Amino acid sequence: MTSVFGADGKNIPCTVIEAGPCVVTQIKTLEKDGYSAVQIAYDEKREKNTTGSLIGHFKKAATTPKRRVAEFASFEKELSLGDVVTLDIFEDDDWVDVTGISKGKGFQGVVKRHGFGGVGGQTHGQHNRQRKPGSMGASSYPSRVLPGKRLPGRTGGEQVKVLNLRILKKIPENNLLLVKGSIPGAKGSYLLIED
Repeated sequence: MTSVFGADGKNIPCTVIEAGPCVVTQIKTLEKDGYSAVQIAYDEKREKNTTGSLIGHFKKAATTPKRRVAEFASFEKELSLGDVVTLDIFEDDDWVDVTGISKGKGFQGVVKRHGFGGVGGQTHGQHNRQRKPGSMGASSYPSRVLPGKRLPGRTGGEQVKVLNLRILKKIPENNLLLVKGSIPGAKGSYLLIED
């Protein structure tokens, strides 16, 4: 993340995304595949680290092996096999949805995982219960912890979609997109950007 100054002089927090160039590797049609979509691929990969079937798949599109492949249901303009998709599909002040994998936090307690406030204060002689979840439920009936109880567990590493982020600026010569606000995932992770 970084920040840029707007036309009114306000400091706007933004995220810099390297978006493309992506290559169209397959056109899915209703007759052949049962649904219509465009498959695009991004990020170079060495041929020796690619399976033979994927090498053949990319050769049909006359491109080198790629790391990531994603499908999109609709594009405004008609695309054909081997076309390169760049930042030209976006305009300044467009609104986009960004999907990514959130940062994994490992096994966490209820205060960090669910935002619990902790049990009581730090007084009345308690010394080891500040960050505990508290009661699990009634003791006599149903005599068990009910499903859906918010408990400690693995946190993060999930697919997260952030809606309605505004594109502040495009830098086409470097394939960079400046999007207002934050997006899920670590530095260098892959994202899906949808109009």
